[in-house]
Parts: sequence; C-alpha cells; structure tokens
Amino acid sequence: MSLIDFSPLFRSTVGFDHLARLAEEALDAGSGASYPPYNIERQGDHAYRITLAVAGFGEEELNVEARENALVVSGEKAEEGEETAYLFKGIAGRNFKRVFRLADHVRVDGANLVNGMLTIDLVHEIPEERKPRRIAIGSQAGGLVSKTKKLFENTSEKAA
Repeated sequence: MSLIDFSPLFRSTVGFDHLARLAEEALDAGSGASYPPYNIERQGDHAYRITLAVAGFGEEELNVEARENALVVSGEKAEEGEETAYLFKGIAGRNFKRVFRLADHVRVDGANLVNGMLTIDLVHEIPEERKPRRIAIGSQAGGLVSKTKKLFENTSEKAA
C-alpha cells in the first residue's frame, strides 16, 4: 500500500502513465522484503551485471525471465522429503521473486550460477538511429547568408 496517490497525474497527462507506474513500483519495492540480497555493477560503458546471493538453490529451482522492459528472477525450493529437526535454521531457503526494471534497449546477455551466486549480464545496445552522428558543415553558395547578400544586392541595384 503506497501513501502517495498518483491518480491526479493520470488525469492531467497523456503518455506519461508509465512514469507514474514506475514511481509506484519503486515505492513498493522500498518497503518490501530484501531477500535475496543482490548487487548491481557497472561493467563498462554499456554493460551491467546483477549478482544475487541464492545459496541453497540449484539451477533447476531458479528461473530467470526477460519480459518487456523487466527482468524477473524467481526461486522456488523443492519440497524436502523428510522433516528435518533443526536446532537452529539461519539459512533462508524460502521462495522469492525479484523484478528489475530495465531501460529501453537493454538485453540479457547470459546468466551463471557459481558457488551460490547467480550472475546475470546485461548489455545496453543503442540502435544506430539513436547514436550521435557527426553532421558535416558545408560552405555552399546557396546558404542563408549568401542568399541574404544576393537579396540586398538586387534591391540596391533596383533602387539606383
């Protein structure tokens, strides 16, 4: 439950409703559980890595799914056959679902599970039409300055 109501924003804007939803999700995520712990690292100009500590989970118990602008990582522990009598149980082996919002043009490059650490590599691929491009500067005789000069020259000749 969030304490901020974004409904007035929906009434007064068009096309920005996704921003309000992202803000609501960010507020909800801040108040939620912090299991499993994770890191987000920058690997380069356009590469990122998410690392989750998923000790006790096997590959078959984890699911990494890329959806539209979201990365969903979930873990579901298989049922244990026998009831174990723990004297102390400090290793959390509960089910989880963690959602990471991805920017446009970010794709999942791969995932690995090593020593209880799940790493997910992401790459931000900028399309060619979005990349900066250099514009050549020309000195054509048909430029605005030369056209203006010709206009003034023609009007002064007609006045004389």
